[in-house]
Amino acid sequence: MERIAVRAQIVAFDMLLAALAFSIAFFVAPTQPELGFGQAGALGFFQLVALYAGIAGAFSLIFRRELSPWRYVSIPDALVLGRSAVLTVGVFLIAVFVLDRAEGVPRTTLVMAPLLQMTVAMGVRILRRALHEHVLIDLAPLKAGGDRNAKAQSLLLIGPSSLADTYLRDAARRRDQAYNPVGIVGTDRRDIGAKVRGVCIIEGIDRLEEALADLRRWNRFPRAILFLEEPARLGGLSADLLGRLRADGVRLLRLPSIVELAQHEGLSVLPMRDINIEELLARDPIELDRRAVGRLLRGRRVMVTGAGGSIGAELARQAAAFGCEHLTLLDFSETGLFEIEREIVESFPSQPREAVLCDVRDAKALTAAFQRARPDLVFHAAALKHVSMVERHPVEGVRTNVLGTWNVAEAAKASGAGQMVLISTDKAVDPTNVMGATKRLAEAVIQAQQAAEDGTRFSAVRFGNVLGSSGSVVPIFKSQIERGGPVRVTNADMTRYFMTIPEASQLVLHATAACDGDSRRDSRLFVLDMGEPVRIMDLARQMIALSGRKDVEIEVVGLRPGEKLSEALVDDTETLIPAAPKVQEVVSSSAARISPGHIAALETLTRTADAETVHQALFELVAQVRGEAKNEQPATPTLRVIQGG
Repeated sequence: MERIAVRAQIVAFDMLLAALAFSIAFFVAPTQPELGFGQAGALGFFQLVALYAGIAGAFSLIFRRELSPWRYVSIPDALVLGRSAVLTVGVFLIAVFVLDRAEGVPRTTLVMAPLLQMTVAMGVRILRRALHEHVLIDLAPLKAGGDRNAKAQSLLLIGPSSLADTYLRDAARRRDQAYNPVGIVGTDRRDIGAKVRGVCIIEGIDRLEEALADLRRWNRFPRAILFLEEPARLGGLSADLLGRLRADGVRLLRLPSIVELAQHEGLSVLPMRDINIEELLARDPIELDRRAVGRLLRGRRVMVTGAGGSIGAELARQAAAFGCEHLTLLDFSETGLFEIEREIVESFPSQPREAVLCDVRDAKALTAAFQRARPDLVFHAAALKHVSMVERHPVEGVRTNVLGTWNVAEAAKASGAGQMVLISTDKAVDPTNVMGATKRLAEAVIQAQQAAEDGTRFSAVRFGNVLGSSGSVVPIFKSQIERGGPVRVTNADMTRYFMTIPEASQLVLHATAACDGDSRRDSRLFVLDMGEPVRIMDLARQMIALSGRKDVEIEVVGLRPGEKLSEALVDDTETLIPAAPKVQEVVSSSAARISPGHIAALETLTRTADAETVHQALFELVAQVRGEAKNEQPATPTLRVIQGG
């Protein structure tokens, strides 16, 4: 009722403004008809005003003007008000012509009334917005131009002028006094010298160093820099410059991302946060179809295995941000599971959820967890991922990455899950280490499960290294830099594919959404567009430069067991076809498939054989899956895969 009353008040106020506009137009007309309630068969002034105001109120309802808050008025609102005013006077003219052939209406009134109506209606709305954004305070005659909070930190804005306008408008509306904008470094040199809400655009992004030198000379050097766009999207930002700024104590800030905005829903002030090194190192962000991802997740029951890990946790965050019906977090790490559950509780307090402490190697407990959760969508991110660690413990790698994937797939089918997605890695391509070999077999497990043609659909997503994930080179290099070095690089020519954790997770969702609505029932393997490979030596140098330190050295220590100089995204027997923007599908020419018998044989080996025997059997099976011919006969029993299922 309160909402209806507010809307009725807005319509009534629009009618009063229309009546006022008509009255002014009526009385300033050169010819002045007599006032009254219809003399000599003509409509009187008060009747004309009532008719005009009533028609204006009707069009206000038709165009739903009562749903547009005055404090957020904009140009589209002005266009609607103009259209409403023109239609009002048009219908009014037809009405009075039918009633008395418009004898009581001065012709100039018909021209002036809609102009005044639009001007008055827009004027009061602009005044309301000015009050809301505290613009009138700046017009006070005794207010000094530089009157700012003495404790406010000087802030330099970097980004497009349109985003600078949005930020300054929001800061004014919130009366945010924490920062004092001292200038804008824009992306379009044609804007240099212009002002955005009183803040000058002093330079273009390609001359950032000159802009900083000018601010230092003017005693307005910033103590914080706010990036209005993703740093990777902005050119002219060198690692050396950003490193020097950090060394000078300048904070590098950014606004919340779209996912973070969902986490802060309902807050009037969204906190800026410090940019991390991963964001500064990242390549150009990828634009995704958020509507497709929303359709994939919204209203569905989602389970994430390995939810305490980097990718699993980000998948859980985004599932909650997109409004899944229920979120099940499953992990065997008590600490990791505790942290992600606490984060989901704090960021999405209304999200239905359950945290399950469970090992994917325990088939019985896993099946029970799936039966309770009854997920529609399963993201299997649980795995042993550290190359050197898995290389030394091949038995554990097989148990978790191969047998664990089989257990998850079986539990997903038994619980009636609609779709299961395996998170794979580029190390599964022509694997030279145990971790990559186990992930290649995990992909084969997914293919074998789909061959059974049950209701659950299976797919896998393969991508490279993730910046900032646990065990990746970035946190390792960062720790070595903080200790003063040296930064240890295994080989000067080593290259890897990289992307950020949110980007990798969003592309996994994007790939899943791409195949969610089609009618294909075969298992599918997707590869994410990883861009160009990055030299690890260049990455180390960039990170040292970003730290602002000059005394850190780089030491080349040589390749570790199982490491390769470079990774590939597809095998020799695989080709790529486009599947979605930034996502490609892998098509394999190998017809080899593994069966439940091979899984049982592997499980027996992990319980009875030593690490060397398991290692040998693992790579033999991978070679057959890849379609390689083996001339030598191993001493241990051969695990033969079948052709075509």
